[in-house]
Amino acid sequence: MARRVAIVTGSNKGIGYGIVQALCKHFDGDVFLTGRSKERCEAAVTELQKEGISPKYHHLDIDDQDTIIKLRDFMKEKYDGIDVLVDNAGLAYKRESTVPFSEQAKMTCATNFFGSLNVCNTLFPILRPHARVVNISSTNSQWAIEKCSDEVRSKFLQPDITMDKLKGLIRQFMEYVEQLPVYLIMLRLN
Repeated sequence: MARRVAIVTGSNKGIGYGIVQALCKHFDGDVFLTGRSKERCEAAVTELQKEGISPKYHHLDIDDQDTIIKLRDFMKEKYDGIDVLVDNAGLAYKRESTVPFSEQAKMTCATNFFGSLNVCNTLFPILRPHARVVNISSTNSQWAIEKCSDEVRSKFLQPDITMDKLKGLIRQFMEYVEQLPVYLIMLRLN
């Protein structure tokens, strides 16, 4: 049987880094640190090696389907599947960011929703029968849904919402903010 394997997306810093650190100490198998910056990931691996632990590195940019496919193919060939997937990769803009809100919304939805969804859709078929998946999120989603109108909130909170409806709502939001003049967006945020 192939060696057990765990993957942590977006793990060259922050929560993902800490998860890799803990898994390396407690998981009986190989642990892969992933991220889009080869340099930052290799630096993170070097730091963890100084602690006497040995994570492995694989390139993964969840906004780039080709890198997701390469990771899947590598895991399938080398390990014949995945035992643990921690879907941690994501992005967040700082409050003081000068990037226009429409661009922030577009990039955040593309990465945090569609990128994570692509990771799951691509890697789930090679999960072993006993595999475990952890999707990391933040309380920002709760804050955002509370800011929505009752009408919009009810659409997102439908108990029987389908994935297609959810994707449609996210795309609709992305289109909406792209069309708003900047001063209206700033008024709505204050």
